[in-house]
Order: sequence, then structure tokens, then C-alpha cells
Amino acid sequence: MTARRRRLLFVGLATVDLVQRVQRLPGTDEKVQSDSVDVAAGGPAANAAVTAAALGASLEAALGPGHGFEITLVSAVGAHPLGDLIRADLAAHGVTLIDATPDAPDPPPVSAVTVLASTGERTIVSRNAGDRTVNPPPEGLPDADLTLVDGHHPALASAAARSAKRLLVDAGSWRPIFADIFPNADVVACSGDFRHPSAEPARPTTGAPAPDQARRDAATASAIAAPHVVITHGAAPVRWFSASRPERTAQAAPTRPPRAGEVTVPHVTAVDTAGAGDAFHGALAVALVQGDRDLPAAIAYASEIAAIRVSHAGPRAWLSHLP
Repeated sequence: MTARRRRLLFVGLATVDLVQRVQRLPGTDEKVQSDSVDVAAGGPAANAAVTAAALGASLEAALGPGHGFEITLVSAVGAHPLGDLIRADLAAHGVTLIDATPDAPDPPPVSAVTVLASTGERTIVSRNAGDRTVNPPPEGLPDADLTLVDGHHPALASAAARSAKRLLVDAGSWRPIFADIFPNADVVACSGDFRHPSAEPARPTTGAPAPDQARRDAATASAIAAPHVVITHGAAPVRWFSASRPERTAQAAPTRPPRAGEVTVPHVTAVDTAGAGDAFHGALAVALVQGDRDLPAAIAYASEIAAIRVSHAGPRAWLSHLP
């Protein structure tokens, strides 16, 4: 009997990413020549969807039909010719796109990404999509075993959060819509740079040192108040926090004391850090929907995939190195 492919829904930003690799960053009013140029779909939700699709393809190749995933991205792309670049890249990597604004004439968001070859660090100039109003498609959102939202396109994100069976939130940076989304979340993933407006511990006196990162992470997790909070720190260990409240899909489960811990990430030489967090979130979605790992093991798996991402240059070449 063929296994049923699990359904993963990604809701959020899709951009056109122009990625150039340079030996040094230009100064003011200066030009430098890049070593390489790549054009691909980008954005947190889109990159996470591509990662999940690639991992699903690897699973099906190893285990047979039905062991992969049905990957759908709901975003705003529109009718501008630049949107064709997004559609083509997503289709080539096994992601089904539902365009919530198919007739919009404006260009989709564009990100100019510059990667410094010596360190793999990147700089990004992007308009994102803050000036667009994007509502759910008329036919509604598709059913999914797990939904990831990145907080872009607030009305769309809010609708997805309310309808999700199980919700993973990619909280890249604070957005007001998160106040509505976090109460529906089962897992919230963010970086150590994330700042919840009510989480920063007050300094008792002028000039007192800032709270250390561990205290800041604990305050962030407490403010988010999701059943599980995952906080990444680049090459440093990932911190996780599990509250006594169970996930919404396990309402009958007994409460248990809050728990917290750290997961060490693989040590690799970073070649290209662009999209590393997106790869982590896509892999975390895969690990969560598979259901055979506890949270620390799911984080370890996602960290391994993110380590592969940063070890290879370019937005898509790294996918061929997935296990």
C-alpha cells in the first residue's frame, strides 16, 4: 500500500532574488565586479518551501512513492514579467504556487543580495511587500498537515494561522500581525536578534549592562508564549523552550513542567549564509510533520540541513548535496 504524501503549506513572501558573489564590498560611489550571478525565487516562505520539496524528493528517491510531501506556497506574485521568474523557479523545484494576486500589474518584491566570498556573509537590499494588501484567494487555503507562515502579507498570514491544523511560525523580525498569529502557533522559530516588544528585560539603572543572551532568549520565549519556541544563533547552539501548554493538536495531553535546552549545530566553513534561516525553517517543518522526532531531534535535523546550505555557494546548487 502506497503511503500518503503529507501536505505542507507555506504562506508568505516570494521575491525575485538577484544574488551576486564578490571578493569585497564596494565603498561609496564605487563599483566592483562580481564573481557570479544567480537569479532565483526568494523570500522566507518560498525558500523554506523549496527546501521542504527537495527533502521530500530525497525521501521518495530513497524510500519510494508516498514518502515525500505535497508542497504548496501561497503568496503574491502577480502578472508582471518578473513574476515569471518566481513561477519558473518554484515549478522547477517541485513547489505548487497559489498566487493570491494573479492579476496584479506591479512587479513582485525584488531583493539584491551580495555575498562576500571570504566569509559567506551577505547584505540584502529589499523592498519586501509592506505596501501590498494581499487577501486569501477566493477559493480559500488548501488543507495541510502543517502550515508555515512568515508574517508577510498580514491578512493572508492571519487567515492561514486561524485555519492551520498545526502551525509553525517563522518569526524573522517583529511584525504587529504576530500578536494575532502567535496564539495560534504550535512552534515559533526566530533568531537571537528577534525582539518581542514586551520581552526586553528592564535595566535597573542607567548604564547597567544589557541582559545576557540566555536571559534575553528566555524572556523572548515567555513573551511569545507558544507551546514551543526555537531560537537560533548562527553557528552557536540553538535554544529551545517548551511550555507546559500542549500543542493544539494534543489538547487532551496532560500538562507537564516547562522545559528548555540547547542543541549544538554542526561546525562548517560558511561559504554562503543567504537563506540559511529559511533552509532551517523548511527542514524544521519537514521534521515536525514527519512526527518521529522530538523537538531537540527536529532542531538537530534542521541544523544539519542549514549547515549544508551555508557550505555551498548559490541559492539552489546546495540542494544537490542533501542526503
